Amino acid sequence: MALNGTPTRRAWIQSLCGGLGSIGLADLLSRDLAAAATARPMGPHFAPKAKHVIFLFMTGGPSQVDLFDPKPALARYAGQRPTSVDLRTERTTAGLLPSPFTFRRHGESGIELSEVLPHLASVADELCVIRSMYTFNPNHEQARNLFHSGNMNNLRPTIGAWVSYGLGTENRNLPAFVALSPGQGGFSSAGFLPAEFQGTRLDNSQTDPEKMIRYLRNQELDAAAQRKQLDLIQSLNRAHEAAFGADAFLEGRIQAMEAAYRMQFAALDVFDLKKEPESVRAEYGTTPFANGCLLARRMVESGVRYVHVYYGPGQPWDDHKAIDKNLRQRCPDMDQATAALIRDLRRRGLLDETLIVWGGEFGRTPVSESGDGRDHNPYGFTMFLAGGGSKPGFCYGATDEFGFKAERNRVSVHDLHATVLHLMGLDHEKLTYRYAGRDFRLTDVYGQVVRDVVAG
Repeated sequence: MALNGTPTRRAWIQSLCGGLGSIGLADLLSRDLAAAATARPMGPHFAPKAKHVIFLFMTGGPSQVDLFDPKPALARYAGQRPTSVDLRTERTTAGLLPSPFTFRRHGESGIELSEVLPHLASVADELCVIRSMYTFNPNHEQARNLFHSGNMNNLRPTIGAWVSYGLGTENRNLPAFVALSPGQGGFSSAGFLPAEFQGTRLDNSQTDPEKMIRYLRNQELDAAAQRKQLDLIQSLNRAHEAAFGADAFLEGRIQAMEAAYRMQFAALDVFDLKKEPESVRAEYGTTPFANGCLLARRMVESGVRYVHVYYGPGQPWDDHKAIDKNLRQRCPDMDQATAALIRDLRRRGLLDETLIVWGGEFGRTPVSESGDGRDHNPYGFTMFLAGGGSKPGFCYGATDEFGFKAERNRVSVHDLHATVLHLMGLDHEKLTYRYAGRDFRLTDVYGQVVRDVVAG
């Protein structure tokens, strides 16, 4: 308030924006935008193989030895703990537990997949299976942080924010980075990057865009009235800059409002699954994860750069007991939707430019826990890529004879990040941001591009 009782420009704008529902999605796109000036994406360092990423994250840690990494030795040594491999785990576990599932070869590539993945088996020749992943922590929170940000704490930018910072979006009416999760959870932080690069979180348990996103539409002002309001704010902002210099706080808020204004109209179209033919919706399924996969396809088709789809809520792949029963119940949903996404992108000519990454924060042990479960296993597990310049119909690396530790062509989380960035045309050593007196990057001082999984 000015000394004469007249509201200052800042106070007037703050009062105008007090109810963020009157502006639409400003709060959703980021409260923190107010604290950061607009930054330009860097652009690719070299010609990319992929333009978009869809990361399908299986929260909790799926079992590689029951899905992608067949180990006949588990049956031969069932109940035993051979000394040929150090089977030490974070908790007390028993002997080796054979997989209850049959593995068969599929496609011209002959990739072996579990019987609980019949839909993925039908697209086996599109998959690039990495059987030699490893990470550095057996705890869910730290391992998930590492997978999303390259660091075990939760203060760093996530990979989606780094990709957004590096490349921006192809559609100025939509965010570059979207995180889909039941209940709007998920990792979407921009950390110390300008907050405009953080992810927009959406609830994929909903199919109606207005339930998926709070305050999607302004219920009080039509589009013309909103535009007049924003134009007035912009004119006041320009007058302020002319008199006092740039104000990053107000500029950040204005940019959020502008993006929200544009997004409320684009989102009603792109996020509305009812606009898909019934045959396509049936192909994906009707679960939240299926919704997320279909939404991801619609988003990359509309220019969204990076989409994270979380299989949730909670950490459902954390099978410490009853793994046979749990996987038989859970895999049909995941299997159907993931394979449908791959087929759908291929039909639309989008798979070659869209990199799909599938996996969790770690895998499961080949030894039993609680009789019929498996403990956390950071030492060796499986992920797969599809499309986006990855090598199709290909298996890379190997774990030991029991599927416990990565032994041949080991791939760390940092190596995976470096490879994803490489496929997007970004050099992981050059994609840096200066903060607190040093240059940071997603891979820190680690990471090598796994060139053997890159298509020639």
